[in-house]
Amino acid sequence: MPLLKFHLYEGKSEGEIKKILDVTHEITVKTFEVPQRDRYQLVHEHKKYQMIMEDTGLGFERTDNFLLIHMVSRKRTKEQLTRFYDKLSVALRDKCNIAPTDLMISISPNGDEDWSFGEGKAQFITGDLS
Repeated sequence: MPLLKFHLYEGKSEGEIKKILDVTHEITVKTFEVPQRDRYQLVHEHKKYQMIMEDTGLGFERTDNFLLIHMVSRKRTKEQLTRFYDKLSVALRDKCNIAPTDLMISISPNGDEDWSFGEGKAQFITGDLS
């Protein structure tokens, strides 16, 4: 049930964006063991002046290929999170040409009761989902 929001600068092709989404979903499914059809992704394209992403003093040189992924999801273990960050960084570098220094990930945990997937029901609470 992770909801992923992708923030990037304008200018990527539809194919490039689809590849980023597909690669990220593949790593999400493998790392967090979510069902294949548990896919919720939003893309937000920004003009250069609308997104300022520095490096918290780490010395990274960001480029126009910068990508911020914000995930809203169940609480994950530290091991799952570090594995996700590492595997996604490598996969996006190898398959999408996004340098690890151009990738920033933020995860906001929430609980099953915070979701309704339709019909005005809280499917985790009603038992329709487990």
